[in-house]
Amino acid sequence: MKIPAMIAAEFRRLTSTRMSVIALVALLLVPVLYGGLYLWANQDPYAKLTDVPVGLVNLDEGAAASGDQPAAAYGSDVTAQLLDGGAFDWKVLSADAASQALRDGLVDFTVTLPADFSDALTSASGEDPHQATIALATNDANNYLASTIGTQAVEKIRRTVAESVAKEASGRLLDGIADIRVKLVSAADGAARLVDGAGSALKGATTLNDGAHKLSLGASDLADGAGKLADGAGTLASGTASVADGATKVADGASQVADGTATLAGYADRAGDAAARAVALLPEARADLREALERQGLSPAEISAVLSRLDPLADAVRRGGDRVADAVAQVDRLASGAAQVSAGADQVADGARRTATGAARLSSASTTLATGADSAAAGAARLDDGSAKLRDGLASLRSGAQELRDGLDKGVAAIPDSSESLRSAQARTIADPVAIDTGSVARAGDYGAGLAPFFAALAAWIGIYALFLIVKPISRRAVTALRSPVRVTLAGWLTPALLGGVGMIALFGVLSLALGFGFAHPLGTLGILILASFTYAAIILTLNVWLGSVGQFVGLVLMVLQLVTAGGTFPWQTLPAPLAALHHVLPMGYVVDAMRQLMYGGSAARVWADVGILLIWMLGALAVAALGVTRMTHRRTLRDLQPSIIG
Repeated sequence: MKIPAMIAAEFRRLTSTRMSVIALVALLLVPVLYGGLYLWANQDPYAKLTDVPVGLVNLDEGAAASGDQPAAAYGSDVTAQLLDGGAFDWKVLSADAASQALRDGLVDFTVTLPADFSDALTSASGEDPHQATIALATNDANNYLASTIGTQAVEKIRRTVAESVAKEASGRLLDGIADIRVKLVSAADGAARLVDGAGSALKGATTLNDGAHKLSLGASDLADGAGKLADGAGTLASGTASVADGATKVADGASQVADGTATLAGYADRAGDAAARAVALLPEARADLREALERQGLSPAEISAVLSRLDPLADAVRRGGDRVADAVAQVDRLASGAAQVSAGADQVADGARRTATGAARLSSASTTLATGADSAAAGAARLDDGSAKLRDGLASLRSGAQELRDGLDKGVAAIPDSSESLRSAQARTIADPVAIDTGSVARAGDYGAGLAPFFAALAAWIGIYALFLIVKPISRRAVTALRSPVRVTLAGWLTPALLGGVGMIALFGVLSLALGFGFAHPLGTLGILILASFTYAAIILTLNVWLGSVGQFVGLVLMVLQLVTAGGTFPWQTLPAPLAALHHVLPMGYVVDAMRQLMYGGSAARVWADVGILLIWMLGALAVAALGVTRMTHRRTLRDLQPSIIG
C-alpha cells in the first residue's frame, strides 16, 4: 500500500460519519479558536485603558508666594492635566471615598496628591527642601496587572510634574544667570573705569608724592629759616631797642647842639654886623684921621705915609669882616643843620622805638612761625610718607582693578549671551535632557501583534495535539501487513500534518484578515506555521509510536514546558537556568523566533537558522518514529495488545 492510499484511508475513516466530520472540523478549529480569540482579546489592551476606573484624590493646599517664588497650586494643575489627558477613567474622589472604592473594586487603583504637594515642589528654594510625594494605592485582589499599570502611570505623572517644575526652576535660574551676566557686564565696565580712574589717581598720587617730598624739604628749610628768623628777630628787637635809646640820646644832644648853634648864630650875626660896621667905618675913620692929621699939621706926604700904614689894617679888617661873614654863614648853616639833626634825631628815635616794638612783635611772631614751621615740617614729612603709601596703595589698587576687570571679562565671556526664547529652550532641555529616538530594526504593530508569534506557535502545537486524539498515529493494518516502516511512518505523519497545515492556513487568515495584523513576509510566515505544524506532528507521532497513549500525555507535558521556555512573553534570558537551557533545545522557541523575523521584517539569516533547527527536529523525529514502526513490524509487545488506559 502506498502512502497516498494510507492517507486516503485515514481520511475516509475520519469522515465516515457525521459526528466524525463534526469532531474533525472542531479539532481543526482548535488552533483558530485558541490563537484567534486570545489575540483578539489582547490585540490592543492599552487603547482600552481609558475605560479603566482610577480614583484621583487632590488634597493639595497650594503654596503661598515667597520672594521671587509665585504662588503655586500644582495639585489643581496636575488634576486638570490628568482629566484632560483621559489616559484612564479618572474618578475625582475624597480620600475616604477613594479608599472605600478601592476596597470594593470600584476602581483598580488610586492616586493621591497630598496636602503639601505644592509646598514640597517649591521647597527647593527654601531652607527645608524636600521631595513631593504622589501616593499610589493598589489592590491586587482587583487585578495584578492594573497595579503594575498604576505604578507606570504614577511614574509618568511624577516625570511630567518633575519636568514641569524643573522647567520653571531652570527658567528662573537661566533668567537669573542672564541678569547676572548683564550685571557682570556693568561691573566689567565699572572695573574698566576703575582701572582708568586708578591709573589717573596713581599719576596724581605720584605727583602728590613728589610735591609732598618737595614740601617736606621746603618745610624743613622753612623751619630752619624760621628758627634763624626768630633768633635774628630777637637780636633785631634788642638792637632796635638800643637804637631807640641811642636815637633818643642823639635827639637830645642834637637839640642841645641846635640850641648852642642858635646862640652861636646870634653871636656870629652880631660879630658879622660889627665886622660889617667896622669895614663900613674904615673910610670914615680914614677920612677923620686924615682931617685930624691935617689939623695936626701933617703934610699930605706924612698923612699919606701914615694912612699907608693903615691900609694893611684896613685890609685886615676887611678880610676879618669877610671871614666873619663866612663864619656867620657857616654858623647859620650849622644852626640849620643842628636843627635838622635834632628833628631827624627825634624821628629816628620815634622810628627806632616803633622798629623796636615791631621787632619785638616780629620776634614773637617769628618764634610762633618757627614752632609752626617745625610742626609743618613734621606734617610735611608725614604727608610725604602718606603720599608714598597712597601711591603704592593706588598702584596695588590699579593692579587689583585690572585683575578684577580681566576676571569680570572672563566671567562675562563664560556666561553665554542668550535671548528669552533660547533660555526657554534651554529650560525645556534641562528639565527633560534626554529624548528617546526609537529606531526599530523590526517593529510589531501593537500588543496583539507582539504576542501573535508565541500564540500562533502554541496554537499549532495544541492543534496537532488535539488531532492526535482522533487520528491513528500508525495504521495497525499496514503494520500487520508488514508494509515498509518508512511508508507507514510517513503516512501516519502526513495525515495529521496536512490537517494541521489546513488549521494553520485558517489561523493565518484570521490573523491577517479578521484581526488585521500586518506581515512583512506573509508567505514566509505562513510557511513557518505549516513547517511548525509538520514538525509538531512528527514529534507527537514519535511519542505515540514509542509510548502509545502515555506518549500523548508526554506531548501535553512537553507543550507545558515549551509554554514557559519559548520566550513568547518575557525574554528567555529571564528564565531559571534549567528552563533557559531547554529554550535552546525545544522547537517552539525557534518557531516563535522565525515568525517574529518574518512578521516584523527581521533577519533572514536567523529565519534560515530556525528553519534548519525545525527540520532537524522533524527529520529526527520521523527517523525515530520509523525505528519504532520497524520494531512494531518485527516484534509485538504486550503493550501493543493491551487497550490504551487513556482511550
